Amino acid sequence: MANKLISEMGLPRSMANVFIARNIVTAKDALSLSEFELMEVLDVGLEEVTRAVAHISEISCPPYQTALSLLEQRNQNEYLAGHLPTRLKGLDAALFGGIPFGVVTELVGPAGIGKTQMAGRILVLQPASLSEFTESLQHIKVSLLQHNVKLLIIDSMAALASGEYGLAPPKHHPLGWHISFIKSLAECYRIPVVVTNQVRSQSRDEASRYLFQEQSRAETIEDPPNFNSHLVAALGIHWAHAVTIRLVLEFRSGQRVIKIAKSSISPSMGFCFNITSSGVSLLDDEGVEMMGPEANTISWEGHIGIINYE
Repeated sequence: MANKLISEMGLPRSMANVFIARNIVTAKDALSLSEFELMEVLDVGLEEVTRAVAHISEISCPPYQTALSLLEQRNQNEYLAGHLPTRLKGLDAALFGGIPFGVVTELVGPAGIGKTQMAGRILVLQPASLSEFTESLQHIKVSLLQHNVKLLIIDSMAALASGEYGLAPPKHHPLGWHISFIKSLAECYRIPVVVTNQVRSQSRDEASRYLFQEQSRAETIEDPPNFNSHLVAALGIHWAHAVTIRLVLEFRSGQRVIKIAKSSISPSMGFCFNITSSGVSLLDDEGVEMMGPEANTISWEGHIGIINYE
């Protein structure tokens, strides 16, 4: 809009000719000068300049939009882009059709809970290091166009990060570039991107930063480790902000549960499920609404599959 010609903006012909005669041809040329500078260059009065600048600004600037209207527009675009059904009726209904196109959806849970069972018929790449993963992403970008790929699954980001940097969380997120690249793939190619994430025990220093924890920091330090109440998703807060939908798989009261822990449009719902020879199946399509800390905590009866950063 900045390069829109002043001659096409509907100004009075006499005023438009004055702008063009002074080599002020586009909206950018006119709006780059102050009103007093335009008065001197055009040799016209302040009132005429003010009216001309107001008209040029109105024509060349994009229409005013609120943050709410932008959010509604984005949600509508995501809905129109389509969804990939998980074939789990209750979960698909809660997600308004399934895993949405154009965004990153995360499956987080301990090893053996059933994250990898959620997809089939996939081409598998197995990078052994973060550098190989970086190279694989570049190849994937080409493959998306050449082979008309409909779904991208990355299993698991946390394993690559911990293998590269050890068990201690780095000061700077090791996957910053990868996070941005993966989000751009989802948005540009309008495909569903599913990433699995592991869990780890919450460090003592982190206890005060997770608002959904019910225990105080002092209680966390004094009490022995309780993995059932201190499991958090690996990769940290920076990664959590990058994903649009987070599905948590956990073991609660003797049942496997999949719950919607993060979504801009879906309620926090939990569904009990089983894993059989034919795949994953829900025990009940109605689900149970998750409230407060229950929607964010990760329950697991045991220590298997936990990355311990302490």
